Amino acid sequence: MIGSIINGQEYNDSQNTMDVRNPYTGETEAEIALADKTEFEQAVTNSFDTFHNTMKDMPAHERSDILRKTADLMEERAEAFAEIVTKEAGKPITFSQGEVQRAIQVLRFASEEAKHISGEVIPMDAALDGDGRLGLVKNIPLGVVAAITPFNFPLNLSLHKIAPAIAAGNTVIFKPAEKTPISAYKLVQLFQEAGIPDGALNLLMGTGDIGEALVNSDKVHKVSFTGSLPVGRSIRESAGFKKVTLELGSNSPNIIFDDANINEAVDLLVKGSFAFSGQVCISAQRIYVQKSVYDQFLEKFIEKTKGLKVGNPEEADTDIGPMIDEKEAKRAKQWIDDAVDNGAKIEAGGNREGTVLRPAIMTNVKSNMKIIAEEVFAPIVSVIPFDSEKDAVAYSNDSSYGLQAGVFTKDLDRALRVADQLEMGGVWINEISTYRQDNHPYGGVKQSGIGKEGVKYAVEGMTEKKFIGFKLKDKELENK
Repeated sequence: MIGSIINGQEYNDSQNTMDVRNPYTGETEAEIALADKTEFEQAVTNSFDTFHNTMKDMPAHERSDILRKTADLMEERAEAFAEIVTKEAGKPITFSQGEVQRAIQVLRFASEEAKHISGEVIPMDAALDGDGRLGLVKNIPLGVVAAITPFNFPLNLSLHKIAPAIAAGNTVIFKPAEKTPISAYKLVQLFQEAGIPDGALNLLMGTGDIGEALVNSDKVHKVSFTGSLPVGRSIRESAGFKKVTLELGSNSPNIIFDDANINEAVDLLVKGSFAFSGQVCISAQRIYVQKSVYDQFLEKFIEKTKGLKVGNPEEADTDIGPMIDEKEAKRAKQWIDDAVDNGAKIEAGGNREGTVLRPAIMTNVKSNMKIIAEEVFAPIVSVIPFDSEKDAVAYSNDSSYGLQAGVFTKDLDRALRVADQLEMGGVWINEISTYRQDNHPYGGVKQSGIGKEGVKYAVEGMTEKKFIGFKLKDKELENK
């Protein structure tokens, strides 16, 4: 049994437990001891005290070294971490291996960023009565950061919260998704081995009640959450004066203009639509194709999709594994059926076997269908024709979400026009919406969230600016 880790000590004797099951085999991978109220209070108090007594005064080079050593240790055990992610999340092993490499990269970005957190000098003499004064601005850590993370990228998305927080000098209370706590447990152990002070990173195993309690705690200064819109909205309403970063998902559009490289777009969008069974916030969910190339694109897209291997995620050549659990697979299948009942057509896939949903391509869809209007978070994509550039932009913006989009065209002027008009946090040209690097600003508009991730930008959100002003002596040199 594994449990919470508080002040360097593991708590695994709780009577309240939970099994972590392999989404593909149904086998139990671990038994988790859930944190109780006493452990929660210990974690919060200890994080608060460790910040004030240790972390806020830790030199930048020490924080940097801890992050670098953690990255080195993960690199040594990369294959073991990938196997854990595949077993607990059902992610095909090649994708899990890629996630581990990205997690290592995030740690290294954060290690470097820890040494480059700087302030500025304010020109006080710009004001009418500012002569003889000097103004400095320092970026200082906030305090305790609550990192509440999802199942779909249990290592990388967790480190997008933890690593910048440590780089900035904060302490972290880490509440992982209840479906994927094994990788979280191993990650915290890795930080301990790398020399992080006891209490600087506390792990709380639990359900949504733990997350809710963290949001309401007056000793938590920042909440960074990735997950569903309803939970994000609740956090925003309850957080009070806390800083929050919310990444709440999308139904990402991808636009294919008639001058695009169709073969390249097909190859990228098959991956972007169905990677990890579509359980990706920026998964390509809506593909808008200019009418003159619509039939050509659709035919090639269907053919490529049908060639994907569906099966055991532990096999290296598997493209599509299970969804996180059967409940989610049933929910996604019901959304397909609802769309068909209202006139949509299934061009490929869509049948379910337990937790596995075969990649579904939908046409003849309407904008009010769930598979279009909401975040599907499943291997379901809709292909929709459009006439003009204006129509493509209007269709793409017709959503309560706005995280990332992809635009395929060889026309640079058009690319820039469309990128400016799309109501998104990020736009890729000749690349899928699903593509993300770990050092660019990442975060949406509208109901896709608040704030930015990407290590440098996350650090900015985990510090606050402190002004220090000096009234100087007269400028005349003293005679000594």
